[in-house]
Order: sequence, then C-alpha cells, then structure tokens
Amino acid sequence: MLIHFHVNGKACAVDAAPDEKLLDTLREKLQITSVKRGCENGDCGACTVLLDGRPVASCIFLTVKARNHSIQTIEAFGEPGHLHPLQEKFRAHGAFQCGFCAPGVTLSAISLLNQNPTPTEEEVRRAISGNLCRCSGYVQIVEAIMDYVEERRAAREEL
Repeated sequence: MLIHFHVNGKACAVDAAPDEKLLDTLREKLQITSVKRGCENGDCGACTVLLDGRPVASCIFLTVKARNHSIQTIEAFGEPGHLHPLQEKFRAHGAFQCGFCAPGVTLSAISLLNQNPTPTEEEVRRAISGNLCRCSGYVQIVEAIMDYVEERRAAREEL
C-alpha cells in the first residue's frame, strides 16, 4: 500500500506492506542508515526517530502508522561541517565513544529541549532513558545537554 509522509521536511511516498516496520522503510527504501538496527524490540533506542517531534522506536513502529505524519532523523539537524549546536556540545564533552547510539540520544534530547528548553538534570536523564549507550556512563552525555541548556539560558538572559 502506498504511504505518504514527510521525512526530514521532504514529502515521500513509499509502498509498504501492512506489517513493515518504519526502521526497514527508512533504511532499505529511503537509504537513511543513521537510523540504527539494534535490538528490534524497542528496548535500546538506536532506531529512535522523531514522529511529529516525539521520539519513537522505529523498529516496532509500523510504517502505515506514519501516514500523513512528519518524521525526522538526525539528518534533519545540522549538516556535514555545520553541526547542530547540541551536537557540538556532545563533541566538546567527548560524550560518545563508538557513536552507535548518538543519533537516537540526540533526537531524544532535541525532543525534550523543544518541549522544555530548561529541563533539570533529572528530566534530561528521564528523556534519554530509552537510549542505551554501552560505551559511556552517560555522564558526558548529560553534562553536554546541561551545558547546552545553560548556554541557551544565558543567551536569553542577555537579551
């Protein structure tokens, strides 16, 4: 069946089986490989994408349910040579070692920050709790997000 939706701001139409997972559609049909195949059970967060601004596990989300919705992958934020400011903070803090979880963690954090620009550390930890990082202890990840929050807060206070 033909499914229409937007991916990273562009209109898409794909032929998808009723039981096809969004992860498979994005990776195999749209060649968006930043969406990682991890557990395939919705437990690790490597496949996280934003559906209308909210994080979803694309490995368990059916493509047909994405009809007429907006999907964002990490490619929607920043570009080669010009990272999103949050990605710059992750880099500055050495937040990721292997990088496998980075797209999902980043999208979960961006979703939180779009809803709540001044979250507490506890809210940040809760927001990224669905993203498993096997390399870090999350310390640098949380520090980078909080640094980003503080920088934005200071910039607003200067106005």
